[in-house]
Amino acid sequence: MTDSAQDQIEQNGFAILAAVFGDDVVDQILSQLSVIMDDRMEHSESIRARSGAVYAARNVLEVFPPAADIWQTPRLLQVIGETLGPDFGLVRVLYFDKPPDRTWTLPWHKDLTITVRRPTGNAAEQFKIRDKAGVPHVDAPLEVLESMLTLRLHLDEVTSENGPLKVVTGSHRSGKRLTLDDGPQKTICVNRGDVLAMRPLVSHSSARSVAGTTRHRRILHFEFSGTLQLPHGLQWYRFIRPVI
Repeated sequence: MTDSAQDQIEQNGFAILAAVFGDDVVDQILSQLSVIMDDRMEHSESIRARSGAVYAARNVLEVFPPAADIWQTPRLLQVIGETLGPDFGLVRVLYFDKPPDRTWTLPWHKDLTITVRRPTGNAAEQFKIRDKAGVPHVDAPLEVLESMLTLRLHLDEVTSENGPLKVVTGSHRSGKRLTLDDGPQKTICVNRGDVLAMRPLVSHSSARSVAGTTRHRRILHFEFSGTLQLPHGLQWYRFIRPVI
């Protein structure tokens, strides 16, 4: 019997959810994204581009409002709810691409920062605030990261050609410590419309796309928290509860 997604996330730190979105939905998302990114590329500090090719965007909920709803499907809601409990909310959305002629690498790391409302008082003194595209970021306490889940919606097929993500199985159990020896490394090759569910404390990296490839690697990256309440006087910058 195949383990449930929740079991895989608990044991390995990640699970691949196949065929969550059909080609028609992916095509619609890509069409909408293309229009918005091209239109706002020169005017938004959230969008990152080189030589006219967008490769990343922060604050996607502001530049691409449909991101607040795309993830609200029964299948994804079930996985998030089973993993985080019933009080979860969406806290951030990012966008990544590896344009064929503007590819890039990602060194081994864990996702340790969260977006918050600008702290005041003791919280401002306790946490080092880093503004990115005008939004305050802090290194999250361990208990916050342990109550989070990321969903990566793949808008392109990912093969060995276009810089697939690599993860270390079980590394979410090592806390914030970056480690590559907790388990075997797995390369995440998926079809368009597949979703990778992973804990932010999983060690992960990716290499450059292969020279000469024509493949993009476009991803919408959704981050969820299991609780609205943050410690030490911190508050989420955004917290969007599901409506279905």
